[in-house]
Amino acid sequence: MPIRAVLWDIDDTIFDHTTASATGMARHLAVEGLPGGYATADEAVEAWQRVTRLHWARFSAGETDWPGQRRDRARDFLGRSMDDAEADAWFERHVAHYEAAWSLFPDTVPVLDVLAGVYRHAALSNSALEPQHRKLTVLGVRDRFESLLCAAELGVSKPAAGAFLAACAALELPPSDVVYVGDEPDIDAGGATAAGLTGVWLDRAGRGGRPELVRITALDQLPALLAGHTRFGASDTFG
Repeated sequence: MPIRAVLWDIDDTIFDHTTASATGMARHLAVEGLPGGYATADEAVEAWQRVTRLHWARFSAGETDWPGQRRDRARDFLGRSMDDAEADAWFERHVAHYEAAWSLFPDTVPVLDVLAGVYRHAALSNSALEPQHRKLTVLGVRDRFESLLCAAELGVSKPAAGAFLAACAALELPPSDVVYVGDEPDIDAGGATAAGLTGVWLDRAGRGGRPELVRITALDQLPALLAGHTRFGASDTFG
């Protein structure tokens, strides 16, 4: 079957979440002050990234809900007890700095422009609908995606097949007609492939080492891949 739609991951695929997160937290700490236990702001930012990965994994595994992972990140990072209202307030102040640092990757809009009118587009994220809708809207690309599905509302997270199949159902397409593009080899490309889609690993850092996956190192390689200039399934396709 021909590919008819591209299903997109958002964070660190089309949107530079890692940079925005680090920049936003550095700005947040400049206002709030450096918490005890951290010698430098850089050390604190690295700790925040670790805490985020830990509690994001808990959320993805269904061990906590969306507000809960935010509160636990604040408590863990600060190393102290906080009631829900205090944790929520601290996190919302952080979000303001994070949002001020938002940006798309430079290759995002050019590739969406090239693919527009040729393939249908949707997004699937292991996040929540409200923040991801806001993010795409603020960045000027929400109207590029006919549907947006998120784990918090679906009740299932990538790499579970149910997340990918729900997105295909929203498109009213069989999985074989859909490509999923994401920055995580297992959560994104591996999970999509196992669910019957064509998974594409966007390996921006050039990590390599996963010959079983279709891999690109920049989004500008995607149109040729979709057009059939390169055989799907070739190991390290654009290595």
